[in-house]
Amino acid sequence: MPWVLTPENINAFNRPQSEDPETEWNFDSVPMQDDDLIAIGANLEPGTLIQAYRHGLFPMPMDRKKLGWWSPVTRGIIPLDAVHISRSLQKNLTQFSVRVDTCFTDVMKACGSSARPHGWINNEFIDAYTLLHRSGWANSVEVFLDEQLVGGIYGVRIGRLFAGESMFHTHTDASKTALVALAALLDAAGVVLFDVQWTTEHLKSLGAVDITRDSYLRLLKEAQKSPILRQTETHG
Repeated sequence: MPWVLTPENINAFNRPQSEDPETEWNFDSVPMQDDDLIAIGANLEPGTLIQAYRHGLFPMPMDRKKLGWWSPVTRGIIPLDAVHISRSLQKNLTQFSVRVDTCFTDVMKACGSSARPHGWINNEFIDAYTLLHRSGWANSVEVFLDEQLVGGIYGVRIGRLFAGESMFHTHTDASKTALVALAALLDAAGVVLFDVQWTTEHLKSLGAVDITRDSYLRLLKEAQKSPILRQTETHG
């Protein structure tokens, strides 16, 4: 996807990241149980979120008052060398334009639209992840058709990990285009682990696979051992 792999887009996933913000919560002592739900409580402060992702956890609200932290027993990832692009999707890709980090909050709001079934992204999450984005810890890939936002995906980037959170579309193949573009950009930027939390048939059609929690945590540890080394010059 040469029209996506511009230096500007790749650099968005290569921006240096500062020292982790402080948090009062210690995820080192959280026991990994035989259930996807690991803990309840804490907060959505930047330091808390980053430490959670570093330990393989991510948050989702359980109700209006409770915050759950999840680490699926069976984890979904997309190997960046095994992304599947169908013939029909290949034909449709070039009708869209793809941008990076131009309207992060709009993507989150679209992902959390009340019109979507099982929506869980509330204003608290939008505010928390927008703050992460402004601090360089979160990215969005946005898909436009005739200058209208029709699809997108967002997630958290920590070193060589990208943890995909949610995606949306209002036009056929727009979310697939966002994911395929994201995968290409992650690979070009030197990211080695693309986490999608749980697999769905939709994600499996694009190359997602299931692995055990232990396997995911080993990959996560490797992804955090060293910073991204590749430079955009090697891709253009």
